Amino acid sequence: MAQVGKDAHRAGGTVRYVRHRPESTLLYQLVEEYYPAFAAQMAAQGTLLPEYAQREFEDYLKCGRLEHGFMRVQCESCHTEHLVAFSCKRRGFCPSCGARRMAESAALLVDEVLPKAPIRQWVLSFPFQLRFLFASSPQIMGKVLGIVYRVLATHLIHKAGYTHKTANTGSVTLIQRFGGALNLNVHFHMLLLDGVYVDGSSGSRFRWVKAPTSTELTQLRHTIAHRVSRFLERQGLLIRDDEAAYLSMDADDDDPMQSLIGHSITYRIATGPRQGRKVLTLQTLPAIEEPFTTRVGNVAGFSLHAGVAAKANERDKLERLCRYITRPAVSEKRLSLTEHGQVRYSLKTPWRDGTTQVIFEPLDFIARLAALIPKPRVNLTRFHGVFSPNSKHRAEVTPAKRGKRSVKVAEDETERTPIQRHAAMTWAQRLKRVFNIDIETCSNCGGAMKVIACIEDPVVIKKILAHLDSIAPATATTALPESRAPPQVGLFDTFCAI
Repeated sequence: MAQVGKDAHRAGGTVRYVRHRPESTLLYQLVEEYYPAFAAQMAAQGTLLPEYAQREFEDYLKCGRLEHGFMRVQCESCHTEHLVAFSCKRRGFCPSCGARRMAESAALLVDEVLPKAPIRQWVLSFPFQLRFLFASSPQIMGKVLGIVYRVLATHLIHKAGYTHKTANTGSVTLIQRFGGALNLNVHFHMLLLDGVYVDGSSGSRFRWVKAPTSTELTQLRHTIAHRVSRFLERQGLLIRDDEAAYLSMDADDDDPMQSLIGHSITYRIATGPRQGRKVLTLQTLPAIEEPFTTRVGNVAGFSLHAGVAAKANERDKLERLCRYITRPAVSEKRLSLTEHGQVRYSLKTPWRDGTTQVIFEPLDFIARLAALIPKPRVNLTRFHGVFSPNSKHRAEVTPAKRGKRSVKVAEDETERTPIQRHAAMTWAQRLKRVFNIDIETCSNCGGAMKVIACIEDPVVIKKILAHLDSIAPATATTALPESRAPPQVGLFDTFCAI
């Protein structure tokens, strides 16, 4: 996948493509300067980052850099060329690859998975101890997610007046691993059908269910906490005594990620002379009390929210919601340096105590990024119920009509070829859908752009870049470009209003 350019200029009704230059961003400069020192410090302590974490940093430093390979894209009419750099495709903290994945995931969910039915977002957060357990043992996290889905699905089916034999529901869960302060915070964003599908002689019919009340949310929260605790007890991970309960985990002293994860979850400094102390915060607003809402259940570290929903005809709102919950972990727009060279990260939403910013030492900032890197082969998007791959209802209710097909569904699909049904969005289509950037059309003459070469040979790369520098020498600049968001007004800032 080629690197997605996010800097752009408007030309006519669309936005003209301009190559993204990651080396000019503050995040890239911080990683480039301080990651080697962080790795050296870890090695001096007798610990090394796991290979997957090392690859994350090393590939990020190559992401979007022409020196490491690119595609040549040329206009068929006027022969204007663009060089499009390769991306790292990592899932940890790369903002560019995160934006690409956000656009692709949101488009996939809205176009192919989520039906034209009411959808409600359920957000479940966990106590610190369980966040650490889920980050360290993803297989346990998957089983807990299954428990949570069964509790919510049973609630919806019974509230609609049916049983599991006569009605079905479904959810798509986006497992988000970060909080607003660059802290590791494993929690679930579940896009759950706001109702159930009822089996009938003519197919499945959707039945809407009213929004949950505050009492229902509290009861659901208690049920989830009880069943999760009981499951962990059976697994030998939760020990109860007369006064309290605590997790029993075999600590892996050889894994440096355990320490980084623990410090990140508890908002503590992970490296340096102040290791173990609370991260420095700035309170620039007066403390406020959390407003009462009927869509929140919050007790004993478990928090269940269900206040955001999209109606069946609100597909644009649903796609904005999908983009929000699949957004990248790091916002470059909120990242800056203090006059003393510390890393300052502004919170999107102030905390109740008035905190608006968190301050990191540069090496501790790198440790925060390392803690956000997920383990390999951990699927962060899960499908349940009618959306699961093995569900007999998936082909009937999803827009893409893929899954175990009934005769009726197969007859309705005769107008679409397998290639059309399985076609994924290209990188150019993602650019146009999210950023309104048309890379397939020449900005000079309007002709069609096409890929004419994929350059990976270091010798050839060096010759091409040297030739370009001799024609138009690059001008050095120390000013950082202003971060650019998608053109939709208030994509993130007005989320609470949707």
